[in-house]
Amino acid sequence: MVKGWHGWFGTFNGVVLITVAALPLAVLVVWVLAARRSAAGAPRAWAWRRSFAEVGIVYGTVPWVWMIMLPGARAGAVPGRVSLVPLRDLATVLAAGPLTVTVQVVGNLLVFAALGFLAPLRFVALASVARILALAAGCSVLVEVAQYVLRLDRVSSVDDVLLNAAGAGLAAFASRRWWRVQDRRLSDLPG
Repeated sequence: MVKGWHGWFGTFNGVVLITVAALPLAVLVVWVLAARRSAAGAPRAWAWRRSFAEVGIVYGTVPWVWMIMLPGARAGAVPGRVSLVPLRDLATVLAAGPLTVTVQVVGNLLVFAALGFLAPLRFVALASVARILALAAGCSVLVEVAQYVLRLDRVSSVDDVLLNAAGAGLAAFASRRWWRVQDRRLSDLPG
């Protein structure tokens, strides 16, 4: 039997359930933001694009961060563990088998992928793969430090930082064709 909020929301299935349930709300928020911006005089395409980017960054990033911040079975009872040697944890994962490799590597690549894909579309200053890599690495370091400080029974690993940043960088590279000059001129519009 599921007991308390942690039983529902503190599991992988709970995160997936909440993410799916939140999709209509995310769509509604995009629509409301775009409508308000259009009503204020912003070009319709710009209003929709900016609204989609803002909501998409949050909707596509928060569930992943929530999932990696879920405490392990011995959270609080064991000291934090740190792995600062690059590729050491990845080698351990490779030895665990193909399914574990796929879940770990793909999961880490997706953590900040929405941020990497959409942030350059929303923030002109981030319209650079190098800047997205730096932002994602910084965000990932914050998450890894939080895992350690909060003693979540997780390993704070440099490999996670590298994979999180790489995923954001690849996503930013994939969205480069939408970083148009005309949108940069529109970035000074209100809202």
